[in-house]
Amino acid sequence: MKKYGFAIIGCGMISNFHAKAIESLENAKLVACYDVFKASAERLAEQTGCRAYDDLDAMLADPEVEIVTIGTPSGAHLEPALAAAKAGKHLIVEKPLEITLERCDQIIAACKEKNVKLATVFHSRFHDSSVTLKNAIDSGRFGKLTVGDTYVKWFRTQQYYDSGAWRGTWALDGGGALMNQAIHSVDLLTWLMGPVVEIRSIIDCLDHERIEVEDTAVASLRFANGALGVIEASTAIYPGYLKKVEIHGSKGSATIEEEDIVRWDFAEEAPEDAKVKEEMANSKSSGGGAADPSAISFKGHAKLFADMIRAIETDTEPKVNGPEGRRSVEIILGIYAAAESGQAVQLPLAKDPELKCKADKCVKKA
Repeated sequence: MKKYGFAIIGCGMISNFHAKAIESLENAKLVACYDVFKASAERLAEQTGCRAYDDLDAMLADPEVEIVTIGTPSGAHLEPALAAAKAGKHLIVEKPLEITLERCDQIIAACKEKNVKLATVFHSRFHDSSVTLKNAIDSGRFGKLTVGDTYVKWFRTQQYYDSGAWRGTWALDGGGALMNQAIHSVDLLTWLMGPVVEIRSIIDCLDHERIEVEDTAVASLRFANGALGVIEASTAIYPGYLKKVEIHGSKGSATIEEEDIVRWDFAEEAPEDAKVKEEMANSKSSGGGAADPSAISFKGHAKLFADMIRAIETDTEPKVNGPEGRRSVEIILGIYAAAESGQAVQLPLAKDPELKCKADKCVKKA
């Protein structure tokens, strides 16, 4: 069996999950890692046995490197992604793909030009509960979709934001509770419900100091299929609760809490419903990062990494490719634009919105 050589770009906290995911796959091996801070790369290399680099070009020239994962700060995905694509490496980029549409489009175009695969890390799509819910929607069990909601009521301490100069900045975080924490749920919601076409919203920084971005946001949505929806996101809700996605229709409703299906109600029962209720109700493996960003499982990453290998071997697209990764960024930028204008915003966006809140509107200082 061929083992695909992986390399990790960015050796911060998330690199540990990337390394565990790679190690768990029988057809993958971690061969290299890179960080601008040499000590960070050496730490990961010592833990995993891979080669450490503080020269990105040198690592990308390593012939054993076939797939790179990018886990740098959100607003610093573009440059290593372009370099990796130019070197002919397949890319797996942590969420968000990038923090502006223009930067997302540059990554997508570079990968297309160099004929390399591109995946965005939205591993919630690979959970058994998510796939079960998606299949039920696609088979028509919900009837007419009427409402789709997601709630990410999490907690982050002031120390979390103070722990890195890039945290809570527009330039490198690209936003706050929405762009950094809730984006997984935004992606899952639009994957289940379909494209968003209209947004109204309010955002604010209600609790944290010395950050430029929102720690609380509420948005109302209209989907292309006519359904309505709500996105609530916060990092200012103690003690932090498991994230939820709720799907409602004229013939059924379901709720996912973290990875569990906690509601599964249909006008017309099906033989598989009892099994869904029994097997999908107690599958949580962690607190989902509600209060601790390190309290997540690597298993979702492993499934997404395995899907990249599948895409390479079959010469097909990864399930969460570049355009799919771009979609949630556009929705979140639309939420920011609607909050800025106080009016409804239509999607798709013609271009990146110019947000005055980046300068002063959402800032809370000590």
